[in-house]
Amino acid sequence: MASFLKFHVLSTFLAVIIIFLSSTPLALAQCEAESKNGCHDKTESMKLKVIAIVTILLASMIGVCLPLFSRLMPALRPDRDLFTVVKAFASGVILATGYMHVLPDSFDDLMSECLPENPWRKFPFATFVAMLSAVVTLMVDSFAMSIYKKYSAKALVVGDSDGERLENANVQVDNFGHGHDHALKKNEISSQLLRHRVIAQVLELGIVVHSVVIGLAMGASDNQCTIRSLIAALCFHQMFEGMGLGGCILQAEFEFKMKAIMVFFFSATTPLGIVLGIGLSKVYSETSPTALIVVGLLNACSAGLLNYMALVDLLAAEFMGPKLQTNMKLQAWSYVSVLLGAGFMSLMAKWA
Repeated sequence: MASFLKFHVLSTFLAVIIIFLSSTPLALAQCEAESKNGCHDKTESMKLKVIAIVTILLASMIGVCLPLFSRLMPALRPDRDLFTVVKAFASGVILATGYMHVLPDSFDDLMSECLPENPWRKFPFATFVAMLSAVVTLMVDSFAMSIYKKYSAKALVVGDSDGERLENANVQVDNFGHGHDHALKKNEISSQLLRHRVIAQVLELGIVVHSVVIGLAMGASDNQCTIRSLIAALCFHQMFEGMGLGGCILQAEFEFKMKAIMVFFFSATTPLGIVLGIGLSKVYSETSPTALIVVGLLNACSAGLLNYMALVDLLAAEFMGPKLQTNMKLQAWSYVSVLLGAGFMSLMAKWA
């Protein structure tokens, strides 16, 4: 849990670094002039930002908490078909977040006219960094499972040895074999549980990085026309994204304290980004070259992570699993649910 907290604190700290590195003297005059066009009113935009902080916080909490309270409703328990369909919808939302929201933002930042043509518009840095991010996510996923299996196998051998010494001389060999099979089954369940926990934590890390960037941009903006349209879009965005994350947290079976920490970080990160943007709006310029590069690279990393998690750890793991492979009707409904989730989130890209 300590390492998990460090990851989230680090991602928040990165946002602060972006702010201090992205001071207005670095901005190009043309880009600064462009950023001042439009309907700008500091008083009105501040009112909208306060509304955004409250509504986005509530929407995020509702979205991420809904799956966690599903145990109170028998139809939404993890072993039920309805939960599988709802999780497929949430996975589609996360997939569309990576492809339709985060990656295009990275392209916009790294291909901006405010950056020098060489090298930023000579090479597709957004997709290159997203690709590297996906590979690194695979490495983290793979090494975490390998290390766990290595240590759990040693523990199993030690446990079997202790069991042999404690066994009564009259106990038959077949009983020991039954016990060994039970231990292997228990180890397999533990391994699956660990995988769910790795998925939940890595997924939240990717979402948190993107949420800081979104909140920072909104907090630093004085364009009330843009902020007004973003509020509703981001509320839906955070709610459905939270549902996907909440389903992963539920399957990970964390203790209450860890669930509370994950819910807090997901819910508070975007409002925190808005507050940071408001407090340092005179220093931070979203059109400065440094800001465009750092934010663009962070978005590319987040996109690669989210795309990998959605396709490999959520969708492929679910659709290639025994539950959906043996139930064609449920598999068909789950595909429909994925397309609805991805389609709805893609529509949100028009506004956010």
